[in-house]
Amino acid sequence: MKFVVATGVLAVTIAAAVPARAQVEAGDVLVRARAILVSPTEESGPVAPGFPTGSVGVSDRAAPELDFTYMLADHIGAELILATTKHDISGRGALSALGDVASTRVLPPTLTLQYHFAPRSHVRPYVGAGINYTTFYSSDASRSLEAAIGKTDVSLKDSFGYALQAGVDVDLGRRIFLNFDVKYLDIDTSARLTTGAAVNRVDVSLDPIVPAIGIGMRF
Repeated sequence: MKFVVATGVLAVTIAAAVPARAQVEAGDVLVRARAILVSPTEESGPVAPGFPTGSVGVSDRAAPELDFTYMLADHIGAELILATTKHDISGRGALSALGDVASTRVLPPTLTLQYHFAPRSHVRPYVGAGINYTTFYSSDASRSLEAAIGKTDVSLKDSFGYALQAGVDVDLGRRIFLNFDVKYLDIDTSARLTTGAAVNRVDVSLDPIVPAIGIGMRF
């Protein structure tokens, strides 16, 4: 909390030192490079039918992100968010002794419509809402899982859900700005584990919170 307060004070101080000018207006393109932390708030069902008392958890993961905002009007922007992360899937309950049971890569392109409260200010908060389509790829079973039940193929169903967003841009110069952002993504999937003729499935609500910090440029 002390770090967040100190960072906010520093950002406002920097903004106050920048000469006044109109900052963002219709037709501008804002490009940001962010460091993000994808932190699932997951809820898992049972791994059925083979492990009715087993479930799974999904690890946090940091990654770079690139996003583009086109200002449709002075106060309205449309943002496309691009990033991919790799996550470990751990066993819980009856599967906890196995540790990680699988891994997968996640690609959740997200489009939000934003409202910018103060486009002509040096500190520009915004909120957004939109949609995300999440696809899972390069999914693999862990060695510990395959040692326990045999060679297993892992696949996860793609997800379509909503996205919520809030953030703030703080000027560092005439075109460069600091960005703080947090998102909530609605991501639900079903994992299929195929071991020979046996098939187990588990439903997982990932629903990650994604805080971010980055640098942006206005074009």
